[in-house]
Amino acid sequence: MVYQKKVVEEVACWLKLFEDGSVDRTWTGPPEVEFMAKPVPGHEEFIDGVSVRDISVDTKSGLGVRLYIPERNPYDEEKLPIIVHFHGGGFCISEPEWFMYYHVYTRLVRSARAICVSVKQRLAPEHRLPAACEDGYSVLLWLQAVALGNLAEPWLKANGDFQRIFLIGDSSGGNIVHEVAARVGLDNLNPIQLAGGIPIHPGFVRAERSKSELEKKFETPFLTLEMVDKFLALALPIGSTKDHPITCPMGPAAPPLAGLKLPPFLVVLAENDLILDTEMEYCEAMKKAGKNVEVLVNHGVGHSFYLNKIAVDMDPNTASETNRLITEITNFIKRH
Repeated sequence: MVYQKKVVEEVACWLKLFEDGSVDRTWTGPPEVEFMAKPVPGHEEFIDGVSVRDISVDTKSGLGVRLYIPERNPYDEEKLPIIVHFHGGGFCISEPEWFMYYHVYTRLVRSARAICVSVKQRLAPEHRLPAACEDGYSVLLWLQAVALGNLAEPWLKANGDFQRIFLIGDSSGGNIVHEVAARVGLDNLNPIQLAGGIPIHPGFVRAERSKSELEKKFETPFLTLEMVDKFLALALPIGSTKDHPITCPMGPAAPPLAGLKLPPFLVVLAENDLILDTEMEYCEAMKKAGKNVEVLVNHGVGHSFYLNKIAVDMDPNTASETNRLITEITNFIKRH
């Protein structure tokens, strides 16, 4: 008789948690979209103007990064800005190697003329928060060590502008942008400098449901209310609610925003996002606290729309809003 492990929690299509604590992240949804969650191998050679390399940052913890390097052209600045990317997935799923990130971040580095360092952060529930945020901060310490010449990463050292580091993150990765930027503001990481933060559809929520959550009219395969609830129950420290500072940085449990030393932020919102209300609340709280915040709203699209390659290819509005998103992020990086 084959022993079947008991499933104690399941997030439809994405994740199964078993009673022994093991996790299966095999995609079980429609096979025609499975390719988006498949890894794309790194390639040293330039394909469509981008080389992709996977690097181990810490062999002990398993922390690694994926580098997206644009092929240099005669008009490039001598040193290229560095984008540090934190992937989404409710802190529980996804990898920097997935096709959905590959197709966006190869495009962004070509457009912005920048290097992208995509962080392979630890996942919950095996590693609950703040593990993912600690990994994000550890990558900045690694960049500091490279900038100082204490660690060797010759291409990055020769081509990267360590004075112009931008943090970018989608969905739960947007939470990590805020958390890591706030922590860098407390510390002196010379010679590296944060030039900006770009949370895209950040996973900012409250324990109390917002109007956009209650209406549920903007659920998509990338974000349902069930995913919000289940992923955060698996990711937050045991006993915490969604009012935790990482998921609700504008709430009373979080450090006052006015006291944080933050770089300029470009917060990206989607008009049809399930969690739009609490994302807007964050933007208003940041402005009220005197922070330098620009807000970009993409119209007629939902949470993480630009990651959905099928929609980008098939729907003219998704395609045009994705173009606008890449252009505005590029412009923000050029301005700072």
